[in-house]
Amino acid sequence: MISSYRLPARAAVFVMPLLLSILMTFVVSGIATLRTLGLTPAFPSAWMGAWGLSWLVAFPVLLLVLPIVRRLVGLICRPA
Repeated sequence: MISSYRLPARAAVFVMPLLLSILMTFVVSGIATLRTLGLTPAFPSAWMGAWGLSWLVAFPVLLLVLPIVRRLVGLICRPA
């Protein structure tokens, strides 16, 4: 069963920024690299290099900033 392989709920504080940083940096670095190089043979390796570096910065930044963003959202939006 899949449910036996799930992480505990307390891991969500790290899993959410991990997945968000992976997906966002993948898309943004791809767009920026495509704009810079165009669709050339060097594009895939340049993209992966840019993605790796941007993820190394984005993940720790998200860990630091996400609690502040959650508080701000709480001030702007009514609770459910």
